[in-house]
Amino acid sequence: MDVTVSELLELFLQSPLVTWVKTFGDLGSGDQDNLGVYMDLVDGVVLNKIMLQIDPRPTNQRVNKHVNNDTYLRVQNLTILVRNIKTYYQVRFLLSAH
Repeated sequence: MDVTVSELLELFLQSPLVTWVKTFGDLGSGDQDNLGVYMDLVDGVVLNKIMLQIDPRPTNQRVNKHVNNDTYLRVQNLTILVRNIKTYYQVRFLLSAH
């Protein structure tokens, strides 16, 4: 059974995690096609906004809001996201250990 890229993309965008992200309202706004929604996800901007809702403590790192398919900026945004998630869980763990 051959599966096309567009079918895989459709399956991914229907996954529970993407559905959860969509509940925050910043993903897939307007008349975007699946590729546009996917690109919004992978540029890291939307995910960093969600992380700020979960943990609003200010960080010293700024997210690049205009990635424009720049791989370096995309990786930088996702690195910031991973670092913020890691810090969030480390702080939670330390607070719950005391």
